[in-house]
Amino acid sequence: MGVDMSVGTFDPGAAGDPPATLAPADLARLLAAAGDLDADRLGLSDHEVARLGRVARTDALDWAAVAAPLADADLVQLIRVLVLAEVRLPEFESGARSPVVPLARTLRQRDAYPAELTAWIREQSSNRFLPHGSLMDRL
Repeated sequence: MGVDMSVGTFDPGAAGDPPATLAPADLARLLAAAGDLDADRLGLSDHEVARLGRVARTDALDWAAVAAPLADADLVQLIRVLVLAEVRLPEFESGARSPVVPLARTLRQRDAYPAELTAWIREQSSNRFLPHGSLMDRL
């Protein structure tokens, strides 16, 4: 009787929580958290961190669609809260899939991207993909 030493496959969708969809209430909560940028957890409960961390990894097209009707100032606030969330809360780590990328892209398309925002992002975050995303995604 031998021992099976084969390696299985890992399906991230099968383990843990299912992917979250971006709901208006999530967006409202993130915008509210923008008023608590100095708080370690941005004023978010454990449940909110878990939920919004999954939401942060939602497809870029979802974030672009959500961004479309928002005011420029709201997009800047979302970018700030999402950058700090990724720095402070491991649940928000998203690398090149960060929602900051499509939100920043929307601001640039509107010609409303603040000149100092990139410097602030780089000062706060070690995510090398922010704010422009992966080079492969831009080709």
